[in-house]
Amino acid sequence: MPAQKTRYIPSRISARDTFAAFKYRNYRLWFIGQVVSLVGTWMQSTAQGYLVYELTQSSAYLGVVSFAYGVPAWFFNLYGGVVADRVPRRIMLIITQSAQMILAFILAWLTFTGLVQPWHIVILAFFLGVANAFDAPARQSFVLEMVTREDLTNAIALNSIMFNSAIAIGPAVAGIAYAVFGPDWCFIINGISYLAVIIALAMMRIPWKSPERRRTSFLTEIREGFGFVVSSPIARTLILNLFMVSLLGMGFVTLLPAWSVKQLGGDSTTYGFLQSARGVGAVFAGLLLAVVSSWHIRGKLFSTGSIVFPIMLAVFTFMRALPLSIATLLCAGWGQVVMFNTSNSMLQSITPDELRGRVMGIYTLSFFGVMPVGALIAGQLAEMIGEPPTIMIGVVSLLVTALFIIWRVPELGKME
Repeated sequence: MPAQKTRYIPSRISARDTFAAFKYRNYRLWFIGQVVSLVGTWMQSTAQGYLVYELTQSSAYLGVVSFAYGVPAWFFNLYGGVVADRVPRRIMLIITQSAQMILAFILAWLTFTGLVQPWHIVILAFFLGVANAFDAPARQSFVLEMVTREDLTNAIALNSIMFNSAIAIGPAVAGIAYAVFGPDWCFIINGISYLAVIIALAMMRIPWKSPERRRTSFLTEIREGFGFVVSSPIARTLILNLFMVSLLGMGFVTLLPAWSVKQLGGDSTTYGFLQSARGVGAVFAGLLLAVVSSWHIRGKLFSTGSIVFPIMLAVFTFMRALPLSIATLLCAGWGQVVMFNTSNSMLQSITPDELRGRVMGIYTLSFFGVMPVGALIAGQLAEMIGEPPTIMIGVVSLLVTALFIIWRVPELGKME
């Protein structure tokens, strides 16, 4: 009888295991550059959302801006995945990050001069979405060029800490800066912050190895990526779950500026605190995932996060006091990131290296391309029935989806 594989679970928490990806120089550069840049990104995102609401007093228009940002993903995300498999991802990221920096400075200039109009923000959001459609697949698949596959889960967990630390800091700072200095300075700071990640990428030492495969058409290569996803039950389920969460569960983020004013009687500072609460919860989730990255329990964590996220959003809809709203969003942020990060890690771990860019292009399309549609729907629904019922509709849908996956795809919950 063959020996059964023993699952390794450390007897104590080790800082070396928790921050295993930091032993790679390239990853350290990436982490530092991204932390600085993402704080600026979230400052702009928060200031832009509140500026749009100030200019329009419309929840629906908040959805329009998010929709404009997401539309390019439908047309370019899959091509971005193919390009990420064809060219050096480091160079591709330098180009996309530079484009986003230029767009931030344009928005800062329009706001500083008093010329900014809602339609300006919509157009700039569209071009930012174009840049992100090429940036996201390269960024997601770039991780395995900085660390080994053994440390992939840890690196993704640390990426989550990095990303969500920025959510915890950026919106709160933006809310205060908006009230004191105005939105233009939030946009200027974001533009400058892109230099950190561009410099970090330029300093990396990553040799480019051309894929050892026959070059075919873009459409053929896109079909290869879809073929893998369709043929793999795990990959198919993970991407379908992300699709449902993006469509039905993330609209609440778009509605937070209106929620801050109408439900909590607050202002830009209130909105910043709500956004930051999600980030704080997400940082805790990232720390947990980094600690347990060698425990081989990703499937169980995925199932837990997929239940916690909608339940805490449901509780949030009943809160009318800022401290309680912050507490429930913190827990919702924890569940959301546990679900997203474990699904990202599991998908990358089962994807062949030669398909990684394309599969992550499909993955990011399911997020960046679908979430704005959900935001548009949420904005329109909120105008008709109000913000709380709109969020609750998404909550019920997500709970049904999570329970269906746990019932119908039990092997996903068993993944290590």
